[in-house]
Amino acid sequence: MKNKKVLNIGLIGCGVIGLRRIDNLPNYFRLIGCADPKIHLKKNFKKNKKLVLTTNWKKLVNLENLDAVIVATTHQLHTQIILECIKKKIHVFVEKPGGISAIKTNKIISFLKRKKKNLSIRVGFNHRYHPAFIKAKELIKNKLIGKILYIRAIYGHGGRLNYEKEWRFKKKISGGGELIDKGSHLIDLARFFLGDLKIISSKLKNFFWKIKLEDNCFLNLENKNGSNAFLHASCTEWKNKFLFEIFGQFGKIEINGLGKSYGEERLIFYKMLKKMGKPIKKEFRFSKKDYSWSKELNEFYIDIIKKRVSSPGLIDIYKNLKIINEIYKINDNNKKPSQN
Repeated sequence: MKNKKVLNIGLIGCGVIGLRRIDNLPNYFRLIGCADPKIHLKKNFKKNKKLVLTTNWKKLVNLENLDAVIVATTHQLHTQIILECIKKKIHVFVEKPGGISAIKTNKIISFLKRKKKNLSIRVGFNHRYHPAFIKAKELIKNKLIGKILYIRAIYGHGGRLNYEKEWRFKKKISGGGELIDKGSHLIDLARFFLGDLKIISSKLKNFFWKIKLEDNCFLNLENKNGSNAFLHASCTEWKNKFLFEIFGQFGKIEINGLGKSYGEERLIFYKMLKKMGKPIKKEFRFSKKDYSWSKELNEFYIDIIKKRVSSPGLIDIYKNLKIINEIYKINDNNKKPSQN
């Protein structure tokens, strides 16, 4: 990009997602350093002698010429890193869910307001930037399905051997099970279309993996207008599946697939006829290449340059985690033996 101000950025957490972010980094960001406890095992950076490599993320955020960071660590570190970066006047792009505690996130929001620091804090809910969801927003904005009545969604995968031993199923590190993992994407997307949501009902189940946390979550959420979101996130799907359906007064939008193992990304628009009966069907198919990762980082750059409030940002982290934390609290209370 010509005439674009180049910003120095660092990466905290060099796992699969962190490396994917770097692979999709717009060229008006300059990567100057990486932090990871196992940085010595990361062959990706060994040839670049100009990079600062450290096992300690605090050393990275202390670099004087650092403008921004990408945080792709395990969940329990998110809020701590965000807070430290705010103190250092560093812009933050943090992967979802952005933390594990709504209360701690709310304290960060209050701290940012008190200090009046003009910083961009963006959370990586990249599904919002998939072309099918951009198209869905366009159809709804043009009032082609009318008022949204309800949403129905499934996000399922099958895990892998020894999946139950990974960090995602260690509550102190991840914050929970499938609800905070894939479920956080579904909650965010439901809020993306319906606005603020309250919990009508929820069920967390462990069907297969020998762990104390849930491998399936079933949610019924509702907005102030009475529109519902029926959401199911699972790691017992066995064949990866993504389905997101938006039902309106005059039609339906059906999004299938996310590319790769989730299948070709498609959007089918069903337009209701005045006489009802079989609807008019229009299908949109999208490129196999996933541009959502680079689009998000491009938005992050614009946030910083234009000094605008990031969306999705801290408020979205808080609102998503508030729902997630409340569901875990309800589930824990339901597990307690009756006092009668």
